[in-house]
Amino acid sequence: MERERASSSNDGPRINAQIAVPTVRLVKEDGTMVGVKPTREALQMAADAGLDLVEVSPNADPPVCKILDFGKYKYQEQKKKNEARKKQKVIEVKEIKLRPTTDEHDYEVKMRSVTRFLEEGDKVKVTLRFRGREMVHQELGAQVLERVRTEFDAKAKVEQFPRLEGKQMVMILAPK
Repeated sequence: MERERASSSNDGPRINAQIAVPTVRLVKEDGTMVGVKPTREALQMAADAGLDLVEVSPNADPPVCKILDFGKYKYQEQKKKNEARKKQKVIEVKEIKLRPTTDEHDYEVKMRSVTRFLEEGDKVKVTLRFRGREMVHQELGAQVLERVRTEFDAKAKVEQFPRLEGKQMVMILAPK
């Protein structure tokens, strides 16, 4: 089953005729170590078994090659990559919008959302928006953001301290 890849680019392990070293350390399809063999002999053993000679560790001296079905090997590698990607957590930035005059109950509801976001591992951007003459009393907004910060001191760290951006104050919290 002498298979050659159409492209000789470096997008995976070398197989069969692409292996251009005089000797290789050979491992059979069942996992038993054969030892150091000439590449020609290893290629012949793979062809006799109806499988491919795949270079699994090119940096070793001599390179380690294994007799196996290359199509199946590529499929298993792809499955491993997909599984690893599935377990990865993409950190999102969730936004909570407040006003300096937000009532107590509304504030508590929004803080429950912040708690949920932090527990899910997401960052939270707390935006405090000023309208009209509220810009004169920026210290009220700073007090609200300070209250949020002290409330979540145990669960989150402040990644970006409150700062004014136009007509809004922004603070970013990240889970500890």
